[in-house]
Amino acid sequence: MVFSKLFSGTKDKWQPIIQQLEAIIGKDGIIRRKEELLTYECDGLASYRQRPALVVLPRTTEEVAATVKICHDNDLPWVARGAGTGLSGGALPREDGVLIVTARMNRILDRDLDNHCITVQPGVINNWVTQAVSGAGFYYAPDPSSQIICSIGGNVAENSGGVHCLKYGVTTNHVLGLKIVTADGSIIDVGGVVPEMPGYDLTGLFVGSEGTLGIATEVTLRILKRPESVCVVLANFPTVEDSGAAVADIISAGIIPAGMEIMDNLSINAVEDITATGCYSRDAQAVLLVELDGLQVEVETYKQRVKAICHQNNATGITTANDIDTRAKLWQGRKAAFAAAGHMSPDYFVQDGVIPRTKLVEILTEINALSDRYGYKIANVFHAGDGNLHPLILYDNAVPGAFEIVEEIGGEILKLCVDAGGSLSGEHGIGADKNCYMPYMFNETDLETMQYIRTAFNKKGLANPDKIFPTPRSCGEAANAQKIKQFKDAEIY
Repeated sequence: MVFSKLFSGTKDKWQPIIQQLEAIIGKDGIIRRKEELLTYECDGLASYRQRPALVVLPRTTEEVAATVKICHDNDLPWVARGAGTGLSGGALPREDGVLIVTARMNRILDRDLDNHCITVQPGVINNWVTQAVSGAGFYYAPDPSSQIICSIGGNVAENSGGVHCLKYGVTTNHVLGLKIVTADGSIIDVGGVVPEMPGYDLTGLFVGSEGTLGIATEVTLRILKRPESVCVVLANFPTVEDSGAAVADIISAGIIPAGMEIMDNLSINAVEDITATGCYSRDAQAVLLVELDGLQVEVETYKQRVKAICHQNNATGITTANDIDTRAKLWQGRKAAFAAAGHMSPDYFVQDGVIPRTKLVEILTEINALSDRYGYKIANVFHAGDGNLHPLILYDNAVPGAFEIVEEIGGEILKLCVDAGGSLSGEHGIGADKNCYMPYMFNETDLETMQYIRTAFNKKGLANPDKIFPTPRSCGEAANAQKIKQFKDAEIY
C-alpha cells in the first residue's frame, strides 16, 4: 500500500485537498477542527480511538465519487462511516486519511410497493424503512438492537442481523441492488429489482465487505408484507441448560420462529433495573423469548406447542402476548440489554461469535469458566435460534491493564466459537477488533483468495485499510498468526 504523507506535513499541504473538496461538497460539509474531529474518532467500539485527519459529509453519489477520486489520485487512505454504531471498529478512521460520513445521505429515493422494494440512501436509519412502508402493510425484516439509530449503509457494510434473522435472514437476504462508488471513484450498479440476476453475485459479494470494496450510495431493499398474526412467548427457566434444551426441542419440532433470544440472570436483572418491565423473573437463571408469526391458525397452534416444550424443559413461568403493545413490552428488556450492561459497569466489551445450536450450553459453561478464571463478570445475551452469542465482558477502563485483559478474554471466547465449529462473527463484522483472529479460522490460501477480491476492487488498498485482515500495525497477535496455524495443524494431525 502506498499512502501519501500529505496530511502529516504542514498546514499549507492540506490546502489543495481541502479546496478541491470544498468546491464539491461545500464548506459546511468539511470538518477539520480538532475538537470537532473528536466526534468521529471511534464507532460503537469506543475502546479503539483514532482521530481522522479530515471528515467529509457528502449528500449525493456524485459527491462521494468525487471525494473518493481525490483520495485515489493523492494516495490518501479513506474510511466510510454511517451512524457510528458498529461494534467491531469497522469505522475506525486513519490518522493520515479521510473519513467519509454518509449521515447527510438520508433520503428515501423510491417506494415500489408493487414489487415489494424500496430504494434508500445509506444514511437512512434502519427503523425509518419500516416507518416509510408500514402504512401500506409492509415492513423491513432485519432489526438490529440499534435499529432506531443505526443506518442502512452500516447494515450493508457489516451484514447486520437482529432478532428476526433466524427466520428471515440477515441484511444480505434483503438487499436486491446497490449503487456503488468503487475505490477509484467509479460509479457502478449491481443487482436490481429482480431477485435473481445473471452473472456473478456482486451484490452478495459487496454486502458484508465492511467498506473495503467501496461505498454503497443507494440501496434497494426487499420489504415484506406484515404477517396476519404475531405472538411472543416469554419463558423463565431455572437453568441456562434448560433454556438451551428448549431451543433445540423447538427447532427439532419443525417450528421456525421469527426470532428466539436468551438472556442469562445477570442480563435479566440488569434490564429490569433500567426498564422495570416486571416481565422477567429476577430469580430465573435464563429467560427465553420466542416470537411466532404467520397465519393466525398457524401461530396459535405453534404457541401451544412452544409452551408445552418449555414446560417439558422445566420452565417456571410462561407469558404470552399477541397485541402489539404487550409484545413490545416483552421485547423491551432484550432490546435494552446492551444499554443495561452500561448500567452495570463503567465499560463493557461485546463479542459476536457464532456456534452450532447444539453447542450452546457447552460454550456458555466455558464462558462462565473464563469469567471465573479472569475475575471479570460476563453477561450473556444471544440469538439462540442461530447460535449467535453476544457475551458482554464488564470492566472499568480506568483500571490500568483492564482493557488488555478483557481483549484477551474476548479472544478466548472467539477461539471457543471457532473450535466448536462456529464463526468469528454473526453480524458485527471483523473490523479492527477481530482481524487478528482471522488466521485462526481461515488458512493462508483462504485469506489470500479473499485478498484477490479486495485487490480487484481496491487496487491501491486505500478503502478502509487495516480492517478484516490481520496487520501488524493494528493487531499485535498478527505476528503470532503462524504460531496459531501450527497449533491448529498439530490439533488436526
